Amino acid sequence: MNEFELSLDTVWMLLAAILVFWMQPGFALCEAGFTRSKNTANILMKNFVDFMFGSLLFFFLGFGFMFGNEGAGFIGTANWGYLSFYKGDLPVEGFLIFETVFCATSATIVSGAMAERTKFSTYLIYSAFISLLIYPIEGHWTWGGGWLCNDAADSFMMTTFGDIFHDFAGSAIVHSVGGVLALIGAMALGPRLGKYSNDGKSRAIPGHNMTLAALGVFILWMGWFGFNPGSQLAASGEVNRIAISHVFLTTNLAAVAGGTATMFLTWIKYGKPSLSLTLNGVLAGLVGITAGCDLVSPFGAVIIGLLCGIALVYSIEFIDRRLHIDDPVGASSVHGVCGILGTLLTGLLSVSNGAFYGHGWGFFGAECFGTLCIVLWAAACGFVLFFGIKKLCGLRVGSRIEEEGLDIYEHGESCYN
Repeated sequence: MNEFELSLDTVWMLLAAILVFWMQPGFALCEAGFTRSKNTANILMKNFVDFMFGSLLFFFLGFGFMFGNEGAGFIGTANWGYLSFYKGDLPVEGFLIFETVFCATSATIVSGAMAERTKFSTYLIYSAFISLLIYPIEGHWTWGGGWLCNDAADSFMMTTFGDIFHDFAGSAIVHSVGGVLALIGAMALGPRLGKYSNDGKSRAIPGHNMTLAALGVFILWMGWFGFNPGSQLAASGEVNRIAISHVFLTTNLAAVAGGTATMFLTWIKYGKPSLSLTLNGVLAGLVGITAGCDLVSPFGAVIIGLLCGIALVYSIEFIDRRLHIDDPVGASSVHGVCGILGTLLTGLLSVSNGAFYGHGWGFFGAECFGTLCIVLWAAACGFVLFFGIKKLCGLRVGSRIEEEGLDIYEHGESCYN
């Protein structure tokens, strides 16, 4: 019976990994649709590179940095392609694949914010660094058994907050890291040509195909049913089947609440319900619920989705019009702002230990502290990485290449003929 349960759990984990991998084309189509046709081949190429580089680097080194030497404070031990160090009930090969698709997701988020003006050669460099070091190290602090999730009675988190940091499927660990890196990358690049007028007013640069963008969001939505429920890593037994069913429900409720909130808010603010922003509102709800999808009630999931859908609109406006940072797809708002917000709301709305359910403020404090550490880590690495690349070899293509499109100049072919 135990062997049957392990087989069922393994199949469930691998099916979830397939769904998370399916998010790669979702990101690719979403980014391509939100940007101009002359850069589509470049965008598709980058999304392939994220998974190719991420898979190789995570297999050789990143997996060990994240899961090696459990209990180590900062970083695990490099595995150099060997997998025998990992001890768990599920097959290590399957677990590696499941974690690989999460790593690729974190790297892919950055692509959208830096679209339409980044050198392909330098994209390879920072995509590799994210997969090799930035994501695995903070992942070790959390999912790898490191200090933010050490529940020993004398650990820092337990003695300080009486609880450990919780991020079930990666609102902070995956999404806020990608969002913060996206923001800093876009800041280092500067805005696209023509994005801002001489008096500093923002100009809309419409995407070339909203059908592609909408299809991409539907694919991402579907993939999230592997991203969140799959993080249970088991389907056998009453506890697991109830848990994954609950996570399916909270994930979907947050998504629809996020999209609904954004739709009505844009209708009120701009006089028309915006399709492009509503698509991002759905993603905002999905990102926000990812941290606490296992702990919050269905009503809590709706609240998280609504708040993230509202926050998204104001965040995109602030980053674009006040900070003058050009993020073509809104990645820094969807993944960065809503990832942080969703993680913090988990500390308030968790049924088992949230502050709004009478369990005190210790868990909320742990969520705040853990999120702050992860965001500061991503921000520090992002500044060194992007401004370092900019200083050494340049991040941005020339103005002529940007005006005529990256497809021909960077790849020698066009997506549309």
